[in-house]
Amino acid sequence: MGSSTLDLIYGRSPHMMTQQVIATIIVAFGPLATGLGKGYSSPAVVSMQDATSHNSTMAFVINDDQGSWVASLSLLGAFFGGVPGGLAMKFGRQKILLIVSLPFCLSWMLTVFANNVYMVYASAFLCGVCSAIISLVTPVYISEIAHPDIRGCLCSVAKLAANVGMLSSFVIGSYVNWRQLAMIVAIAPGVLFVLVWAIPETPSYLMYKEKNIEAEQSYGWLNPGQDVTQEIQTMKDNIDDMKGENGMSCYNEWRRDLIRPVLITCGLMVFQKFSGANAFNFYAVSILGKAFVGINPYTAAVVVVLVQIIAGTVSSFLIDVVGRLPLLIVSNVFMTIALAGFGTFLYWVDGAEIGGAWDWVPFTCALIFQVAFAVGISPISWLYIGELFPLKHRGLGAIANSVSYVCSFVSVKTFADFRRYLGLHGAFWLYAAISLVGLLFTIIFVPETKGKNLDEMQKKYTPQEKYTPIREHEIENRLIP
Repeated sequence: MGSSTLDLIYGRSPHMMTQQVIATIIVAFGPLATGLGKGYSSPAVVSMQDATSHNSTMAFVINDDQGSWVASLSLLGAFFGGVPGGLAMKFGRQKILLIVSLPFCLSWMLTVFANNVYMVYASAFLCGVCSAIISLVTPVYISEIAHPDIRGCLCSVAKLAANVGMLSSFVIGSYVNWRQLAMIVAIAPGVLFVLVWAIPETPSYLMYKEKNIEAEQSYGWLNPGQDVTQEIQTMKDNIDDMKGENGMSCYNEWRRDLIRPVLITCGLMVFQKFSGANAFNFYAVSILGKAFVGINPYTAAVVVVLVQIIAGTVSSFLIDVVGRLPLLIVSNVFMTIALAGFGTFLYWVDGAEIGGAWDWVPFTCALIFQVAFAVGISPISWLYIGELFPLKHRGLGAIANSVSYVCSFVSVKTFADFRRYLGLHGAFWLYAAISLVGLLFTIIFVPETKGKNLDEMQKKYTPQEKYTPIREHEIENRLIP
């Protein structure tokens, strides 16, 4: 009987998971909205600086410094949204998505009806706060409702939606002005607000809050036609065990063996954000407009982002085949060469009259460093957060997450200053130098984790007297709200 019950739970046919897919698609409108916001500034800042793109009412034109604030304030907002986002999950995943989606939509309307740049500033900051909260809650919701057989696939939907959102902003922004683009971007969180009413709270959260009947109803909605009694009981036992644990919080127990994972993950985040790829994504149209003569910078930006998305997809397969460290090294090498080449071309053509026949040079350099970024340092920096820390102390990965937001803000905000004082070519030479230092950091300090399970990684970074073996099947079934 026990075996047949497990077959029902783990051997279910695809149509029995349809509700999980539907719920995932609905919450994916959140990452779609964050991706649209991430891609907004590249075409929008150019439009805001172009007086011909404005109508006679509520018109204003921004300078480069104001444009840097428009591009970067959303990242500063994301930094401040990270902590309350984590705390807010204690009130429920579905409920938080519902609460945040409406102000997210209304924040974009501040830009739509802005009559001065300060309203755009406020809009960007508030959208950043909402984006950070949604980015935290969405993967948790999906991982808690998804069956193990399709969890990886469904979790990847959120990343795909974010990439599609960024690409969509680049494409749509080439045809509309910044107000119209903001109005279009506001649709995604609005749709999320409407649709999220139709999905339930996660069963594990409800069980953690001792709402057992609601938990069974939620699990039944997500797993129609299934006998969920045994799974609900297993979930309840796991949560009861978790509540009974008396371990010290990772924030109260700081050991020397945790310093290295913190420094490695934070270091990778610094080099990732200051590599130039981050600033490029926020100013792509403006940068490519200076580099090209015969190619439309809007079209080129779309192609670069599309190739970056494809490279990111390929990376997910290469990481477990090639390994983390080789990809990081190759990524930094090619980024250094391409960034230096891009800067050298800009220096060479500065003030010179050249034809569009040379456009292939900066275009190729842009493609190389964006592909190298997407294949290596971009995904692997985040992957190391989950692999280097002992299981009990994995919450310390939030430090690297905070460093990431701060560095993103600083890198995007300072690009305009680098461009002003060093020239556009000098800015990219600086990014090339940073990537070169990142290469040395990787070779000297970053370990390879390919093929090593959680038990091996915990043993590596935990003193023997404090080491506790990890049973992988327990991790799979442990549902932590």
